[in-house]
Amino acid sequence: MFSSLNIFRIVALLEGVSYLLLLFIATPIKYLVNDPQYVKLLGMPHGLLFVAYVALAVLFKKQFSWNNKTFLIVLLAAIIPFGTFYIDRKYLKPLSENG
Repeated sequence: MFSSLNIFRIVALLEGVSYLLLLFIATPIKYLVNDPQYVKLLGMPHGLLFVAYVALAVLFKKQFSWNNKTFLIVLLAAIIPFGTFYIDRKYLKPLSENG
């Protein structure tokens, strides 16, 4: 079924997509059209996905044998647009391919 690694990869993907939607769609609409409904709509799911991403990263640090530098990169990726996509490709996908 779903391994814990696959769940982490899905959360990373969803967190990244929600962040991009919030940053590049909802926020401009809020300030350019004065319509905050999209920020309100996307804000809570993005916040929950962000917390889930960070929590999973903390839980899996030891399991994946990440050193402090790698762990910091994984955490910082959550606040950089497209960062979680990079983490998935660079760190998580190779782990899932190795089994």
